[in-house]
Amino acid sequence: MRYLEANYQGEEILTARKGALGLIALNRPRVLNSLSHAMVVDFGKALDAFEVDPQVAAVLVTGEGDRGLCAGGDIRMFYESGKAGDGKASAFLRAEYRLNARIARFAKPYIVVMDGITMGGGVGISSHGSHRIVTETTKLAMPETGIGFFPDIGASFLLSRAPGELGTWMALTGEAINGADAISAGFADWFVPQERIAELLGKLAKLPLPALGQTIASTIRDYTVDGPTGPFCEGRQLIDRCFAFDQVEKIIAALEREAGDFARRTLAAITAKSPTSLKVTLRMLREARSSPDLETCLEREFAGTLQVVKVPDFYEGIRAAIIDKDRNPTWSPARLEDVAPESVEAFFARRDERLFG
Repeated sequence: MRYLEANYQGEEILTARKGALGLIALNRPRVLNSLSHAMVVDFGKALDAFEVDPQVAAVLVTGEGDRGLCAGGDIRMFYESGKAGDGKASAFLRAEYRLNARIARFAKPYIVVMDGITMGGGVGISSHGSHRIVTETTKLAMPETGIGFFPDIGASFLLSRAPGELGTWMALTGEAINGADAISAGFADWFVPQERIAELLGKLAKLPLPALGQTIASTIRDYTVDGPTGPFCEGRQLIDRCFAFDQVEKIIAALEREAGDFARRTLAAITAKSPTSLKVTLRMLREARSSPDLETCLEREFAGTLQVVKVPDFYEGIRAAIIDKDRNPTWSPARLEDVAPESVEAFFARRDERLFG
């Protein structure tokens, strides 16, 4: 949403300056600001320019339109590229993951407004930032297990470091959480009512250069409130109890022993997902727990994506979600017990192609 008026330039990535703020706006509102390869490249160029600009004290990231920050990567392109074997999907992911790491180590304050839909790649350009704002409209999710994929964009790093088993629940169910729960899981920092975002950003834009960099957190804090409760408030004890296992089958068995609507909804959400994706995802998260940094997790995820395009669930998941839109994927294999160990192991094979170093 356009919270600040400025002299924006660009097409799918808009940039401008407002006071000491460098502005970056995602500008594909008709497709929920889904990221294209060109957008990722231009986003990185904007960060490069703002980082060395002495008149810019901080960067602000928003999404155009009224539906959300970003719905993720362009998965139709993934589908078509994987079918064609042209390497475009891999090239996009390589650029995207490097951008995620770039955001995490950005030298200046990185402010992002995560209102509306913030999913998949949208989480990647926001939750790795330093100053992450949510509102009552925020719907954050990593829904990849529902399309035969696994949470990527460094999500294994973020999810594995969420308190208790909140990250495991998010990864396996793919369910959306609200702003307050995003803060609880460590994906965001402040809850600001949407009606006050423009006022807050306007105040930040008026701060002089030296003061802006020093007072961003305290200025945002003046506008924060407690957000409405979400599923984590309702089911936190159950989540920590049932999702502590290292095997998906044991997690499902634990859920089956639980009573109540939350357990039933959670069980229904998981059992609708790709069995292969569930097993790969859980292992990604468990390995990430002992990984030293984000880059290590991104390397592991990138190696896994090279296998994703070789298995049928990826194409079936995207077909059901956005090609035919019947929302009724037929997974292969259809049962957890039929997923061969070597099928999972293939996602973790060491690859010669590296992202970093």
